[in-house]
Amino acid sequence: MAVPALAFAANAFAADPVIVETEAYRWAGDTIFQNEFKAWAVSPYELRSNYKARPGYYMPIEQSWRRKNDLSAYPKLKSNNLLHEAVFNMALDEMVNAVEPDTTLRTGKEWAGVWTRDVSYSIILSMAYMQPEASMISLMKKVNPSGQIIQDTGSGGAWPISTDRMVWALAAYEIYKVTGDRKWLETVYPIALRSLEKDEKTVMSERGLVKGETSFIDWREQSHPKWMQTVDISQSEAMGTNVMYAATLRAVGEMAQALGKKKEADKLFAKSEALAANIDKAFWMPDKGYYGMYLYGRDNKILNPRAETLGEALAILYDIAPADHQKSISENNPHTPFGPAIFYPQIDDMPNYHNNALWPWVGAYWTLAQAKAGNEKGVLEGIGSVYRPAALFCTNKENFNLDNGDIYTELNSSNMLWCLAGNIALTTRVLFGIHFEKDGLMIQPFVPETLAGMRTLSDFPYRGAKLNITVEGYGSNVKEMTVNGKRFYPEKGKVIPAKMLKGNVDIVVKMDNQPIAPMKVNNVPNKKAPWTPIVWLANNPALDGAGVPVNNQLEWNPIEYIAKYIVLKDGKPVAETRETTYAAVTPGEWQVIGVASDGTQSFASEPRSNRPVMTYQLPGEVTTVSSPDIHYGPEGKIAGFTGVGFVELDRSSAPVEVAVDIPETGVYVFSVRYSNGNGPVNTENKVAIRTLTLDGNKAGTLVMPQRGRGNWNDWGESNSITLPLEKGKHTLGIRYLPENENMNIRTNHALIDHLRVERK
Repeated sequence: MAVPALAFAANAFAADPVIVETEAYRWAGDTIFQNEFKAWAVSPYELRSNYKARPGYYMPIEQSWRRKNDLSAYPKLKSNNLLHEAVFNMALDEMVNAVEPDTTLRTGKEWAGVWTRDVSYSIILSMAYMQPEASMISLMKKVNPSGQIIQDTGSGGAWPISTDRMVWALAAYEIYKVTGDRKWLETVYPIALRSLEKDEKTVMSERGLVKGETSFIDWREQSHPKWMQTVDISQSEAMGTNVMYAATLRAVGEMAQALGKKKEADKLFAKSEALAANIDKAFWMPDKGYYGMYLYGRDNKILNPRAETLGEALAILYDIAPADHQKSISENNPHTPFGPAIFYPQIDDMPNYHNNALWPWVGAYWTLAQAKAGNEKGVLEGIGSVYRPAALFCTNKENFNLDNGDIYTELNSSNMLWCLAGNIALTTRVLFGIHFEKDGLMIQPFVPETLAGMRTLSDFPYRGAKLNITVEGYGSNVKEMTVNGKRFYPEKGKVIPAKMLKGNVDIVVKMDNQPIAPMKVNNVPNKKAPWTPIVWLANNPALDGAGVPVNNQLEWNPIEYIAKYIVLKDGKPVAETRETTYAAVTPGEWQVIGVASDGTQSFASEPRSNRPVMTYQLPGEVTTVSSPDIHYGPEGKIAGFTGVGFVELDRSSAPVEVAVDIPETGVYVFSVRYSNGNGPVNTENKVAIRTLTLDGNKAGTLVMPQRGRGNWNDWGESNSITLPLEKGKHTLGIRYLPENENMNIRTNHALIDHLRVERK
């Protein structure tokens, strides 16, 4: 009787030692198995796979990769595992594809050009040492005419809705640590400093946190409740962005220190430490053992308790989290059968891209963090989460569906720069333990026992030298290390001085072959959170006073299979109920959260306020515009404003001043009703930014994101600014100041209808 080919293949590899296995896949020997599919290494320069992707995604019947570029200029890996060699070499091959004729780094096969965050995270992972020249050129492409870092993408107008551009400085410092190039340091330091100074004036919150959306997760609806507009995102405070920012402040401080600027360095170090403390205070969830994803809402922020893997990883890697929290994050951050999710749990009624997805470069950062935390099982599953898709799809794809590991997502590119960079980093930074310091190299491999053996990385470039590094055995501790035959004492954290590494250098590392202290991994099934309640305030006759209608009945739609609802007032829980109504008898900002039977929470509903409101029309209102950028709607005029008209704001507009009469001393919330049709809600860089003044003093920043190209009749609210005011008359001003310059520079333009004031 004939044996099916696939069954025969599985039996043939059954005796191979298992390196890592989850409920979703198994890596044994030189082959990865997933259900009926497998991928295997034919040679160090060829991979094959019989994976069949979802129809319509243009995957051939049988996947394969074979080296097409000359790799002789790059490090050579020799391992006792052929699949390891092939996956590493495929990343090198695709890296060569990513270097454009102008010596910049292309983002992906389907993504042309240099993007600030993509190239920066790629540089930190491995491009700084694999492609230092292209890395430098690419970063300098992302500096604007004002000598500041460009935020080139993000929701509703880029910066300050997205605020992760400062990862550029982390990447720039990584290049310095690799090259030791002082001229490079002298070039990038003032760019980083100018950008930090502008951010400090615009995107810092009252809590001492950086405002703006989660780093790289920049599709509004992919990671936020549907009610959140881009202006709401601009006022959120994201854990991952703040962790990256704290690391950047420290890195720029080290730049200043290296340049002999001690006072500037001390200030930057102090700011980094303060931000790290604020992150721990704002985001740490003791009951979960990791950080929450972001603070969100309107006038009263609450914590989204989802885990967000990149931010958790960076908190460990850059020591932003305290040491005890690092271990806790390592053991408690959720890990699905296919690997660490971008965030967890998922959004049920949203397609796969950032939502319900694994991105290999994020998996790589998580694996580096697991190695730093000493988590052997976490490292193995992290490596597997990157190698499984690389082998099965025979390319470094952009992202994968967490339900089945497929490429069925909203967008997906092959030859993705940060994914191939992460692939390379697993070998260089984990298994060979190469860490760059400002004055030398630290080599501290982390080798799980199932990957024990001997491996060599030859011709590794470092400051003009060529390093040949051999690692023998397994474990997390080095037993013995020699540099050109001379013993180098291998205490953890000890740096090999750069001056010792000249010409061809042979480094031999022998691990102690001792079991790594066991740590757990939070293996969980992929999970989706309940739907977000839709809430409104209605008139409740039973609670009306003297026949005056009052909107004090909170109502919401029922959600199937929900266990209970949590009612919040001003960001604080005030009740739990299984009903879909609640008597909101006192003024405030009200929200509702749905909770499933296992405790998983939905997003909080859109805030609904029953506080008293005052509106002020603006002096000099008009009904026509002067800007040539405005294209009228189908009726040939601007419509939808209140009062007699609106005020048009451009960079050269005179300040707008509004006299307000405050009835009693207290805390008030200010915002403006505005229109910005200069671009779409998901991209471009024409957000309007202005400074709000109170009696001539700066009081806050008004952010007015794009609301759709040509949508000048679509009016919305800016962010709100909370101010304590004494009873009586005050003057509020709306001004354009230098720190209000956006990423477009030329177009910073909006229409303002009226000023809105609420008593908090």
